[in-house]
Amino acid sequence: MATRVLLTIDTELTWRHYARGAGWRENLAYSYDPAGVGIPYQLDRLRRHGLSACFFVDPMPALVYGLDPVRRMVEPILEAGQEVQLHLHSFWHDLANGRRDDARFELTDFAADEQHSLIETARDLLIAAGAPAPIAFRSGSYAVTGDTLRALGRVGLRYDSSHNGTDHPWPSALPLAPALMDPAECGGVVEIPISQIAVGNGGLRHLQICALSSQEMEAALRHAARNEHPVTTIVGHSFELATRDGRRVNQLVRGRFDRLCAFLEANAQAMPTATFAGLDVSLPIRAARPLPAQTLRMAWRMAEQAWGTARYEKPVLGAALIAIPPIAALGDLVIYAGL
Repeated sequence: MATRVLLTIDTELTWRHYARGAGWRENLAYSYDPAGVGIPYQLDRLRRHGLSACFFVDPMPALVYGLDPVRRMVEPILEAGQEVQLHLHSFWHDLANGRRDDARFELTDFAADEQHSLIETARDLLIAAGAPAPIAFRSGSYAVTGDTLRALGRVGLRYDSSHNGTDHPWPSALPLAPALMDPAECGGVVEIPISQIAVGNGGLRHLQICALSSQEMEAALRHAARNEHPVTTIVGHSFELATRDGRRVNQLVRGRFDRLCAFLEANAQAMPTATFAGLDVSLPIRAARPLPAQTLRMAWRMAEQAWGTARYEKPVLGAALIAIPPIAALGDLVIYAGL
């Protein structure tokens, strides 16, 4: 039995660029297509490798800027034959109502009836921007409670994909086990959790492109296929393959995305990519379990993350490291003396 892979990309305008005074065009450039490795790049790689993906698009910036930036996010995705579903960052609602200094960033900061209204508004905005009526939802920051799921059911959405055990019990606050990875009926909808791996000290780390090394991601996918997990859910972002300021390519994370696409193409029979529209969920007979922790894989990733942060997020330190002769080349990662 194959494990269907939901490769999901959260697609949005970001607070950090709004907060520094960027208009919507600049925010779109740095959030949707930063450094040439945003959504157009990702769509091209998906096409080259014959993969399907779901793009969770946040339409709430339309409350501040109008529908034009949302249309510009939605149209290329649909033209590429990929799926658009509903994402929601609630702070745009408060910005539109003059609450910049005390904007509420989590959907769960709102009462149940307010959550219902926000989700309904977001659905209508997404459709107005040209997307088909959504059937799946992911909350910004994975902020979700039982009230959220009940609101989704009332609005007519079938799936939620906000349960993230790494962020449990807050802001991902569903009454579900943190390590749950199987589809589950909850609050009147089908919950499709973010997949996890186990790390040291009994912790979890979710399958996000910037959070796991390629070795961990591939091991997790092989583990899922070997153990017949019905669904494996991976998270990415529109801006994730660039530096946080949106000005430079993050070669480390872009390399992970490229290798993931190649890996999924090479293993398409055992790990076919799927969409929510094509998902045929039957509740599993046995529980999926996260990939067990492995010290060497975790150490590799920690070294990668340290090098990547120094190289791409701390330019001064990164420049100093580049000047140090390499002591070992590990794949496409160079470990420098002193790290």
